[in-house]
Amino acid sequence: MTTPLTDTTTIALVTGATQGIGRETVRRLAALGWTVWLGARDLQKGAEIAAATEGDVRVVELDVLDDASVAAAAATVEQVSGRLDVLVNNAGVAGGSEVTPRDTVAAHFLPVYGVNVLGPVRTTHAFLPLLDRSSQPRIVMVSSGLGSLAITTDPDRFESTLHSLTYPSSKSALNMITTQYAKALPGYQVNAVDPGYTSTGLNGFSGPQSVEQGAESTVRAATLEPGAPSGTFTDAAGVLPW
Repeated sequence: MTTPLTDTTTIALVTGATQGIGRETVRRLAALGWTVWLGARDLQKGAEIAAATEGDVRVVELDVLDDASVAAAAATVEQVSGRLDVLVNNAGVAGGSEVTPRDTVAAHFLPVYGVNVLGPVRTTHAFLPLLDRSSQPRIVMVSSGLGSLAITTDPDRFESTLHSLTYPSSKSALNMITTQYAKALPGYQVNAVDPGYTSTGLNGFSGPQSVEQGAESTVRAATLEPGAPSGTFTDAAGVLPW
């Protein structure tokens, strides 16, 4: 169900939102009374999910790998909503995480970096003009503890037992991108979050957390109060080391 927009309506967009943490984030933000754009590569699937979600959820076709798709999505949101308050860069892929570092070649990086690194940059760049119109623009980068150099080298952390070149390094790159945006965009709140090991299609539903638990850090970063910090990396429990 769509409702008329007002100056006090918070407008958000979530990429990769037809499943897992993205879908749960849409549900949680819509439950707050926000207008939420559900970014979907498959427009029909997105429309079905939007129709089944309580609140003002609107679907927009959006493929973070495609310049034209992202530009068209930004034009749609501008035409209908006029601005954007919160952008959640959630879309991500695991890539060939089963490939060992010894067997990894350059080509393995391309699809992973395309979605996990270039996707957020492509989407953020396209939506910055709409975020500029917000009184409290927020950008949430859905990262991972696997992107933390400190966590992945800590023998007491589970993440240190996983050996992969592509996915962890893509999230490390996203963390750096987050800090650079945070410094370059005064007045914005740009933060990275680690959902934790959540049961989603990304990991073959092997994670011990539910999507409700996994979405917690994303929702918290999306709903920051005015004046809250920018350029942070957090999980549901608090601040994480880079």
